[in-house]
Amino acid sequence: MGSSTLAEVLEATRAVLFDFDGPICDVFAGSPAPDVARHLADTLAEFDAALGSKAHGTDDPMEVLRLAPQGGELALRSIEEELTKAEVAAVRLAGPPIPGAVAALEAARASGRKVAIVSNNSTSCVRAFLLHHELHHLVDTVVGRAPYWPDAMKPDPRSLLVASNELGTHPHDCTLIGDSVTDMEATKATGGRSIGFANKPGKERALSDAGADVVVIAMTAVAEALSSS
Repeated sequence: MGSSTLAEVLEATRAVLFDFDGPICDVFAGSPAPDVARHLADTLAEFDAALGSKAHGTDDPMEVLRLAPQGGELALRSIEEELTKAEVAAVRLAGPPIPGAVAALEAARASGRKVAIVSNNSTSCVRAFLLHHELHHLVDTVVGRAPYWPDAMKPDPRSLLVASNELGTHPHDCTLIGDSVTDMEATKATGGRSIGFANKPGKERALSDAGADVVVIAMTAVAEALSSS
């Protein structure tokens, strides 16, 4: 972990970028990710039996999507479209936002900073959740994964660069709040700052080792720091 404090990181931040699955929503809380991954693997097997068998070895829908290009364009399109449908359905069953998430979004807006959600989930999924919980007015832009382009998902920095451009903010002046190593790696590639959200035991070390400037264990800590910055 960096030597910066949460207050120091936010003081240097003009735009706050929130990852979605973790800091804002537990996407598959009501529709378990392994079930979605299994459905996607079954779909992939219709195009390539061996690839489908390989996909059955993971319980992460995103990993099935990463495998899909090996099955050809039609396979990739089918998996992308099936995953998007599953995500949109899942967020309607996911329950309320993560504790402290709404307060963090509100505090970021109230502080005068730009706000974006930058996610490996589909834009449709994120927007459906924001609308369902009447949070869309708190977010300036949503950058979901680029359709049919899984290689552009984080840790690739593309989505963060798109977000900073849409916000009119230099990447160095942006801070991403994320709960995964890939979030930290993507931020590092842009030269921006990162706040690791360790929402499960053992994540502090992994996020720290991946380059997080600071790590928190609750989104309420981010909300409180933004409110006083």
